[in-house]
Amino acid sequence: MPSPATKVIALDGPSGSGKSTVARGVAQALGWRYVDTGATYRAATLAVLRAEAELADPQAVSDVVERAAIEVSSDPGAAGVRLDGEDVTAQVRGPEVTAAVSAVSAVPAVRTHLVALQRRLAGDAGAVLEGRDIGTAVFPEAPVKVFLDASAEVRAARRAGDTDAGVSVASGQSAVAVVAADLARRDRLDSSRTASPLQAAQDAVHLDSSTLDAAQVVEHVLDLARRAGLVT
Repeated sequence: MPSPATKVIALDGPSGSGKSTVARGVAQALGWRYVDTGATYRAATLAVLRAEAELADPQAVSDVVERAAIEVSSDPGAAGVRLDGEDVTAQVRGPEVTAAVSAVSAVPAVRTHLVALQRRLAGDAGAVLEGRDIGTAVFPEAPVKVFLDASAEVRAARRAGDTDAGVSVASGQSAVAVVAADLARRDRLDSSRTASPLQAAQDAVHLDSSTLDAAQVVEHVLDLARRAGLVT
């Protein structure tokens, strides 16, 4: 029986690189599942915040996450996140969650628990997963691995234009400057954590989307899938 990873496209990269838009586009083109692994960490973070667990206490954080019922839609055309039966799609993109998600996701036990969930969400009929450690930890045997990046300026501008950027901008502040500072903070935390840091898999194809639109990147990934024999 073939490994489920034989029908997986792994798309990693930092915030603002365009990976969510691209992953959804590829999944829709193929008729495959789409798994936003970042949404699982955001839901876990919301659970921790609601439980008022101490972020500096790994055991307390992991205990909350393991008790939480997290559901994430795998439909690329209909995003949705539920926590303990409640629709929290909007709440997980709030500034409080954004500020705390790197701390929660750095807990090894949390990552182990959520990686298992992410693999279940992928199924075995074809899935595009996007995140920060898909090609290195979630599905290291995926036949197509892409590390998508963009310049810091482009990433900040994109995120500042998102309605779910998850940062608070005070009067007189530049939204792009605030988002750029937050992205730099998250990059630093995500790249330096011990458990599954943000990094490209050794065999990943690097794509810089700074001067490309989403449709061009989607087509590039689809071409990689065709070359790998995933689609005809």
